[in-house]
Amino acid sequence: MSIDQPAAGPVDWRTRLGRYWRLVRADRPIGIYLLLWPALWGLWIAAAGMPPAWVLFVFVAGTILMRSAGCAINDFADRDFDGRVERTAQRPLATGQVTPREALVVFAVLSLLAFALVLTLNTKTIAHSVIAVSLAALYPFTKRFTHMPQLFLGIAFGWAVPMAFTALQNQIPPVAWVLFGATVVWALIYDTMYAMVDRKDDLRVGIKSTAILFGRFDRLAVGLLQVLMLAMLWQVGQMTGRGVAYLLGLTAAAALFAYQQWLIRERVPARCFAAFLNNHYAGLLIFTGLFVDYLLVIE
Repeated sequence: MSIDQPAAGPVDWRTRLGRYWRLVRADRPIGIYLLLWPALWGLWIAAAGMPPAWVLFVFVAGTILMRSAGCAINDFADRDFDGRVERTAQRPLATGQVTPREALVVFAVLSLLAFALVLTLNTKTIAHSVIAVSLAALYPFTKRFTHMPQLFLGIAFGWAVPMAFTALQNQIPPVAWVLFGATVVWALIYDTMYAMVDRKDDLRVGIKSTAILFGRFDRLAVGLLQVLMLAMLWQVGQMTGRGVAYLLGLTAAAALFAYQQWLIRERVPARCFAAFLNNHYAGLLIFTGLFVDYLLVIE
C-alpha cells in the first residue's frame, strides 16, 4: 500500500473520526493502563506522595496521547503485515479505511499535543520528552531487525519514569533507574505473553519477537523475568523506605504473576492474551500499595 493511496470511497467526518478512534485503539485502553502505571509509580515516589495536580494531569494526558500516537505509528510500520495476521487483519490501516499518510498525520498531531503539555514543565523534562517521542517512533520498526522488540517497547513505555523525576526533582536519582529497569522488565513480561498469541502468524510473515526467541522456554523466561521485576521493585521499596502496604501490593502482584503462569501453561492464544490483559491489575495493585503506603506516612 502506498503512502498516497486513498481510503476506499469518500466518508463523512464522523465516520472518519470513528476510524481514527479505532486506529489509536481508544476502544481498547489496555495500552494506556500499561503505560500509565509506571508513570504513576514514578510520580508518587518522586513526590514522596501525591504529586502536584498539574504535573499529574500532564502525565496522565500525555500518556493517553502518546499511547494513541504509538498505535498510529505502529500500524503504519506494520501496514504490510497486519492484513496477514488474524488478530490484526481488521485494523483500519490494514483494511484500507485509513491511509498510511493519515496514520502519519495522526501520529504527528498527537505527539505535538503531548509535547505542548510537556512545554509547561521544566527544561530537563522537555529534553527527555524528545527522547520519549523518538523511542515511540522507533519501536514499531525494531520487530523487523531484532527478536527483542519488547525491550525497545519497555524502554519507550518506561521513559515516563525518569521524566517523572526530572519534572518533580529536576534530577534522575539512582532509585529512578531501578524503577525504570523494573518497568522495562515488566514490558518484556507482558509483551512476550502478547507475542505468544501471534507466534504462528509472526513466524509465517517474518516478524520477530521474544516469544519466538524464547521458543519452548518461553514460560521459564517469563517466570524468571517476573521474579526479577519483583526483586527490583522490592529494592525500590528499600531505597525509599516503603513499608508493609507497599510489600502487600508486591505480594498481590506476585499472586497475579502466578495466575498468569497458569493461564499460559498450555500456550493457548486466547489464554495468553488474557494473561497479557491481567498485567493491568498487577500494575494497579503495585500502585495501590504504593499509594496507601505514602498515605499512611502522611497521616
